[in-house]
Amino acid sequence: MTIRLYDTSARQIRDFDPVKPGCVSIYLCGATVQAAPHIGHIRSGLNFDIMRRWFEYRGYEVTFVRNVTDIDDKIITKAREQGRPWWSIGYENERAFNDGYTALGCLPPTYEPRATGHVTEMVEMMRTLIERGHAYEADGSVYFDVRSWPDYLELSKQDLDEMRQPTEEGITGKRDPRDFAMWKATKPGEPDWETPWGRGRPGWHLECSAMAHKYLGSVFDVHGGGLDLIFPHHENEIAQAKAFGDAFARYWVHNAWVTMSGEKMSKSLGNSVLVSEMVKQWRPIVLRYYLGTPHYRSTIEYSEEALREAEAAFGRIEGFLQRVTELAGKTVEPAAEVPPAFAEAMDDDLGVPQALAVVHTTVRQGNSALAADDKDAAVARSAEVRAMLGVLGLDPLDEQWAGASEESEDLHGVVDSLVRLVLDQRESARARKDWATADAIRDQLAQAGLAIEDSPQGPRWTLGAR
Repeated sequence: MTIRLYDTSARQIRDFDPVKPGCVSIYLCGATVQAAPHIGHIRSGLNFDIMRRWFEYRGYEVTFVRNVTDIDDKIITKAREQGRPWWSIGYENERAFNDGYTALGCLPPTYEPRATGHVTEMVEMMRTLIERGHAYEADGSVYFDVRSWPDYLELSKQDLDEMRQPTEEGITGKRDPRDFAMWKATKPGEPDWETPWGRGRPGWHLECSAMAHKYLGSVFDVHGGGLDLIFPHHENEIAQAKAFGDAFARYWVHNAWVTMSGEKMSKSLGNSVLVSEMVKQWRPIVLRYYLGTPHYRSTIEYSEEALREAEAAFGRIEGFLQRVTELAGKTVEPAAEVPPAFAEAMDDDLGVPQALAVVHTTVRQGNSALAADDKDAAVARSAEVRAMLGVLGLDPLDEQWAGASEESEDLHGVVDSLVRLVLDQRESARARKDWATADAIRDQLAQAGLAIEDSPQGPRWTLGAR
């Protein structure tokens, strides 16, 4: 068994070789909490949740760190615009992010450090870099000297001489306009901390280098984040950490964006879809299916139609499990192992689409067994399906979805009573051989998003495409 991952730094899929046998250490760039999360934000956490689950299924002990950037230019700007303390904005949105992760079934991280809690580690890193000639103080700010590190831009493969001055940073005191800020000198009305170079606040890139070192040491396995973080954030993290003396991350893994009309989903572009609103319209487990089942390196183009298709596809899986539960008279326990084809797909750079194809094939086999009244085969396929869904965090019978399931069951009971009244009318029409009326009723139910199956035990309805 060998897990393979696409390593951005190598531009190829590589066999996974952990730093410590039997253990996996993952650092994921988490939320910058200036606003509530949209589904593009949560996709990253969800993709790496699936990675973590797969490593754990394969027997690894996983240490998963997902940080919170709770001090940032955007947070300060929002605080000024709203007349609120900066920490109030950060805390409110941090809770919103955690609510979103929890709603979509993400396991809590092993550690979730806040940037503002690690200024001591940042100061120590800056002190060392200054002593080694890789950083310098200017007018109370501290900058990283990019020319001092020959391997700068090793991740993004850019040419330093062709780089332009970052638009978000001024050039005051810089030796080179491309040097980036590790520490920003205090400004009136902004939060600040004391350092040997004066009061100020941390730069974004320094925060993650210091926290990764604090929780995972000088070398760890996987550093993750969205594609938009490759430059400048991850590039600058690497330069700081390696100049400090860390080997840093052995694999760089990046998830693609959620887009709308071809543009990256972003609050600044006004095209974001908030998670808090989405969970009011769609079942969270369906949202997880929609965001988590495309390959993590594939762009998701958001549309209502795509969500409806995901809802229908998941409904077919869920309907099969419900029918087997009814037949068996109890909940079928997950199989001890997933099918080999599923495992092979997941081992190959977390090939969730190919793995999901195995799920759907198994569901079809299970439905055929149900149609043939082969209870043993149906139960066996159900156990396999539950094992595979469990790895993806999508098992509707798992306790993590219990609360949502109870609400769903209550609603299902109300809808079931109403649908049964209509189905009774259809059965009456069939009994008197009024096939036109029976077919019309079935078509109307289909238009409402309900699929009707005529079984030996009577008609059964499931949620189809709406």
